[in-house]
Amino acid sequence: MSFQQGVTGLNAAGRNLDVIGNNVANASTIGAKASRAEFADIYARASGSTSVGIGVSVAAVAQQFQQGNISSTDNPLDVAINGNGFFQLQDANGLVQYSRNGQFKVDNSGYVVNNQSMKLLGHQINASGSVVPGPATPIQLPTAGIAPTETGNVKLEINLDSRDKTTFDATATTPIDFNDDKTYNSDTSLKVYDKKGQSVGLTYFFQKTDTTDTWNIYAAANGVAVVDPAGSALAPVATVTFSSDGKTVMEVKDAAGNTSGPDGVAYSPSSFPLPTIPSTGTGAATTEPIAGIKLNISGLTQYGNVFGPTDVSQDGFPPGRLSSIAVQPDGVLVASYSSGQSAPIAKLELASFRNVQGLQPLGGNSWAASFESGDPVLGDAGGGNLGLLDSQSLEESNVDLTGELVNMMVAQRIYQANAQTIKTQDSVMQTLVNLR
Repeated sequence: MSFQQGVTGLNAAGRNLDVIGNNVANASTIGAKASRAEFADIYARASGSTSVGIGVSVAAVAQQFQQGNISSTDNPLDVAINGNGFFQLQDANGLVQYSRNGQFKVDNSGYVVNNQSMKLLGHQINASGSVVPGPATPIQLPTAGIAPTETGNVKLEINLDSRDKTTFDATATTPIDFNDDKTYNSDTSLKVYDKKGQSVGLTYFFQKTDTTDTWNIYAAANGVAVVDPAGSALAPVATVTFSSDGKTVMEVKDAAGNTSGPDGVAYSPSSFPLPTIPSTGTGAATTEPIAGIKLNISGLTQYGNVFGPTDVSQDGFPPGRLSSIAVQPDGVLVASYSSGQSAPIAKLELASFRNVQGLQPLGGNSWAASFESGDPVLGDAGGGNLGLLDSQSLEESNVDLTGELVNMMVAQRIYQANAQTIKTQDSVMQTLVNLR
């Protein structure tokens, strides 16, 4: 009599219970993948066609890489892969491991790391916004803030009330008094920035002229008039004339009354050159002159409605400090600064494998490439067969806890059944021994 079948059955059922127990233990492990015990029957090689098998063996413990559920979190550096792919992580020895666990943090050197202090790999993005070529390297967040940006463009989208009365007195010594609202019709303000990032309060004053549908636009920087480029007299920085329906700026003149620049090209309402904004202040607080600002007044209208600014904006920024990080679906890390600016600083690189079940599990939610898995295929999130990234999200374990508990009961019954076959074999053998 042979006890082989029962013994191998007990071993296989015990191994299956180990696999199920490991799955249950990792039901709440972020990025964990369930495993499955796969079995094969055993036959003696020299046995004939009528022979009985001699048991069962565990052929493989195969990992199941199906997508886990994605849950939202409050950590901006929590990232989930929605689709195929693995994060690349570099350990202390410089070796690369692969993971689906996107629980990332920043260490004291500014590197993005996981809970095992392995560094997340990607490509840095330079100041011009281009991805630095070459192999992926550990992503390090910038410690310095962002430099200021001098204002280069100002946009005014405003309705000037066509019902306003003319207040301009052509015979007055001073055509407008910024401190006397009886010398102009309306005004609006915004901040512009010099090359050092110092703010200048720029106020625009709109004054209707005696001529139908024509307005003078004056400007003051921190209370200092922006005058004629020659500095000879207070003059409007621009004079605009509307179409008869008030919908379109038909003509714009500079401080000298010209409708075209020195090159002979007619001024465009969408990029009208402003005179240099003068320096203001005293001592260390003195601002720098701001030259070359283009004024977009193509959005000005003159309707019979109250004065109404709808868009008064400019493209300059003060210096800023790093305030937050966000991960875009394509893997770009965007830094936001206290100045309101944002800039891409790095881009994650994902890896995929032809045979993911060939990856070698290392623990700590990571795997290593092996001969069976093949070499990693690298690419950007969303490219090829790689998934997109979900920021402030994590991929949960793909373990089906209900299914695992059912599998556990089945495995227990199989274990008991194999134990019963051994008991039965023992009973049969005892009967043979007791024959007289």
